[in-house]
Amino acid sequence: FFFFPCLSFCIMKQSSTVSSSRRKSRKAFLSAPSSQRRVIMSASLSKELRKKYGVRSVPIRRDDEVMVVRGQHKVSGKVTSCYRRKYVIHIEKLTLDKPNGQSVNIGIHPSNCVITKLKIDKDRLALLNRKRAGAEAGKGKLSQQDVQA
Repeated sequence: FFFFPCLSFCIMKQSSTVSSSRRKSRKAFLSAPSSQRRVIMSASLSKELRKKYGVRSVPIRRDDEVMVVRGQHKVSGKVTSCYRRKYVIHIEKLTLDKPNGQSVNIGIHPSNCVITKLKIDKDRLALLNRKRAGAEAGKGKLSQQDVQA
């Protein structure tokens, strides 16, 4: 039996129901069904939209207008497609010209984007209202007594 004093920085798992194994996390991510991929492919809202709807992030969809804020390709434009199989979105002005003259879309992960304009329909509005209600229910500062209890 060995004693490793240098392992004191390791943090214990917070939840016993969720695995912290890299192998299992990768398997869950790469074999996720389309419905879960939609939620994984969420993007944060711009400050104006965040203030208006009271929601931080929302799953991205086809006609949203986004601004890429991370990486080499910092552009803004409309989302032309959400490629759930590859976990990327394609943006209208973001293409690469191949040597034969053909243009190819460049895929961007939604976490590198900020949504600047939402395409709103009744289902999306219901989702925003649901998320806002959940956020407001959980709001409020904790007092010192609540923390110790």
